[in-house]
Amino acid sequence: MSFLQSIILGIIEGVTEFLPISSTGHMILASKILGFAESDFLKSFEISIQLGAILAVAVLYWKRFLFDLKILKKIAVAFAPTAILGLIFYKIVKIFLGSENVVLWSLFVGGLFLIIFEIWRKGKDGAVDLNSLTIKQSFFIGLFQSVALIPGVSRAAATIVGGLFLGIKRKDIVEFSFLLAVPTMLAASGYDLLKSAGAFTSEQFILLAIGFAVSFFVAIAAVKFLLIFVKNHTFIIFGIYRVLVSLVFWMAIK
Repeated sequence: MSFLQSIILGIIEGVTEFLPISSTGHMILASKILGFAESDFLKSFEISIQLGAILAVAVLYWKRFLFDLKILKKIAVAFAPTAILGLIFYKIVKIFLGSENVVLWSLFVGGLFLIIFEIWRKGKDGAVDLNSLTIKQSFFIGLFQSVALIPGVSRAAATIVGGLFLGIKRKDIVEFSFLLAVPTMLAASGYDLLKSAGAFTSEQFILLAIGFAVSFFVAIAAVKFLLIFVKNHTFIIFGIYRVLVSLVFWMAIK
């Protein structure tokens, strides 16, 4: 992997982490396009540079994390299902599900679901905001998020759809998805680094640092974009994008 390639992957991570299009799926497909051979470092790189995007949320919402104990309790409850299932299925997710076929099917089916779900809702917004979100609702959002253990599903899409289904306001569930990403991806990246970091070379650590920094700055822009976007738009366009990407890659593979 070159410095330029690490920058490209950092941009892809920063753009896709908080949009409902699957950052992990895009990283796997991008690695395929760039011709990277599958390796433990590449798998760790794809996971670890997510920390840059997560830091962007921590910076943008630092007051929530430091002073809002109520929202922190809700985040903790929502994080629990993914934490438990992630520990149980860690090896399966990293070794057996990281194929482009799994990603493409997840993108395609998830895209269709997103389109159908938004058409069914007819663009309606919910009535529940973050302050009135209950612990029970937080737990169910966490269950939705755990589906994103499958590469290509999209953690953002799973949590947002779950929140909308529970009647949470569109802007509020998007923000909750941002906040929930911090412990979720921090745990995933930290756990992976603890297992793999000892095998990295100094050059590989530099590549990780570059990808981390790029994803941080790009993610800040992506978060601000999505908050503006959801004020007047549904997520149908993202569903269409997912379907198109999966179809294009299927044709390219064949």
